Amino acid sequence: MAVTFEKETTTSIPQDKVFKVFVLESDSIIPKIIPNMKVEFVQGNGEPGTIKKTTFGEGGDAKYIKTKVEATDKDNFTHSYSIFEGEPWMAELEKTTFEIKVEASTDGGSIIKSTSKYFPKPGCVIDEEKVKAGSEKAFGMFKAIEAYVLANPDV
Repeated sequence: MAVTFEKETTTSIPQDKVFKVFVLESDSIIPKIIPNMKVEFVQGNGEPGTIKKTTFGEGGDAKYIKTKVEATDKDNFTHSYSIFEGEPWMAELEKTTFEIKVEASTDGGSIIKSTSKYFPKPGCVIDEEKVKAGSEKAFGMFKAIEAYVLANPDV
């Protein structure tokens, strides 16, 4: 049975820029901000069906993950992707899916809503504390990217 987590966060960055930086151009921007990450396209060009491999630097929990872009709706600011391979993170999981929606907030910034679903392999039980810890690391990466964008408004 899948375990689902939902998270909502706000930023002063406008909706269109959040979507551009965090979804449309993340493959080129994130390695500038987090230099020990490397993103390479295995198949495709960023559109749905694209498969990417992200390699993490030394000292992290994960060595790499492979993701598949499921859907991107530029008009409605939504994006979904799945992680289907990774070391050692995916040892207990069939896949993990992520859905992101960026909404405009009344103050000119954005509200980012995300839903993640973790699907365990048969006989495996998902360690929810481990998932929460991973979610906090991902949120830390979000904050680093947010700080970069705020400091570099021409991105």
